[in-house]
Amino acid sequence: MHFEVVGKVVDLEIVASGRGVKQRRRLVKTYGGRRWRKYKGVGRVRLADGTICRAELHWYEAHGVGRKELKLKRVLTNS
Repeated sequence: MHFEVVGKVVDLEIVASGRGVKQRRRLVKTYGGRRWRKYKGVGRVRLADGTICRAELHWYEAHGVGRKELKLKRVLTNS
């Protein structure tokens, strides 16, 4: 599903960090960086059809690398 984040992502929560990130080895190999963390949060997104809604988002992040592999997990409300 193609989408674009509109505005800030709020209610950030760390889901996993360090050895708890199952994809850590692949992330280091692909993007570099250290201390990978998996986050989740809620943000407004624009879907491919132009609809704007709130959704739960998950992504990986490392210092100096930034957000990578942003996923839309579920739509919470349409607005």
